[in-house]
Amino acid sequence: MLVYLRLLKESFGFAMNALRNNKLRTLLSLLGVTIGIFSIIAVLAAVDSLDRKIKKDLSSLDKNTIYLFSGSFGPTSVPKWKREQFPDVTYTEYEYLKSAMPDAQEMCYQLFVNMETIKYETKSVSSVNVVPVSHEFIDIQGLEFSNGRFYNESESNSGTPVVVIGDELANSLFENTDPIGKQVRLYGRRFTVIGVLKKQGAGMFGESNDTSVFIPVNFLRRLYGDNTNYYTPVILIKPEKGIDMDAFKAELAQKLRALRGVKTGEIDNFFINVLSGFTDLLDGIIANLNLGGWIIAGFSLLVGGFGVANIMFVSVKERTNLIGIQKSLGAKNRFILFQFLFEAVILCLIGGLIGILLVWFISMGLTKMLDFEFVLSFSNVMLGSGLAILIGLIAGILPAISASKLDPVEAIRSGM
Repeated sequence: MLVYLRLLKESFGFAMNALRNNKLRTLLSLLGVTIGIFSIIAVLAAVDSLDRKIKKDLSSLDKNTIYLFSGSFGPTSVPKWKREQFPDVTYTEYEYLKSAMPDAQEMCYQLFVNMETIKYETKSVSSVNVVPVSHEFIDIQGLEFSNGRFYNESESNSGTPVVVIGDELANSLFENTDPIGKQVRLYGRRFTVIGVLKKQGAGMFGESNDTSVFIPVNFLRRLYGDNTNYYTPVILIKPEKGIDMDAFKAELAQKLRALRGVKTGEIDNFFINVLSGFTDLLDGIIANLNLGGWIIAGFSLLVGGFGVANIMFVSVKERTNLIGIQKSLGAKNRFILFQFLFEAVILCLIGGLIGILLVWFISMGLTKMLDFEFVLSFSNVMLGSGLAILIGLIAGILPAISASKLDPVEAIRSGM
């Protein structure tokens, strides 16, 4: 065992000495490996960060949560012209389903609307995400408050002009004063602030509760009516835990078809979008991004590996005389093989570590600039290091074998 440890130590020493004596060659060889490792780890780190953000943003929602409306989250066989003819879900249908679906733990009515501007005295904030929802929304999404509360059932049903605002809006409009009880202007009307949400951070698609306001859905229904293109209504349904989702969806479809008078043989004129299906779609997109990253980085690694192999063959040729002397003094074939193999591995490992460090520095900078947490995980660091070692082994094995098989007499003669 000690003999092999000594062999490894001496081989490592020869390899490091060779790299130090050929700094320019070493630098040029490093570039290919560095770019390859940087490419793949940068893509994996970015995709991992996006995946973590998506899961964090959706963690407050049950994956069985259903979005019932005239649109589909994912691909569908229903042609676009036919989807455009589907009627919007109505408040009456929401009230009916709420009483007709006993396995629904919570159900709320929401409107998808355009961005608006919110004002307080002389201050205003534009591009505010307005979320008109019924009072059950808080039990479905689980909003957290730093101050105040969400509106209750009475305020929701009557459409009372009350508003819950995000943390960033509270800081922008009110600075160091308490927002609770203050009045803001939205849709040309005055709303009383009754709650402030805890800071959330940027969402997966740029949206965030920090720049959102929540108002009773019936306020907007009273203002614009139900027959308008200004908003898109949706019914959010949170089923009871442990139920058969397929049976629940079938019952939901049957109840709504009966209410709308959809005939047997006709397709549903609505879509039952389960959040788990949406997350599966996102997982598929992330998997494709990972695959694309591997393909792109694979070419860089291939070029880097060829570069290292080429340099190692040149190194063997330059040191043919030295190899002959080493062998004539009793050096074993495996000693020569390890010497050149270690040189290739160390070269690739250094290049890989430089690539990983570049990813880390860039991720730190982007995290501060974009308010989005880019994470370089330990698993990605180990993956990058492992790939670098693997490239070194593959690129160095043929030059190392050719060096170990040289005849000592011929090697010394060729170097004279």
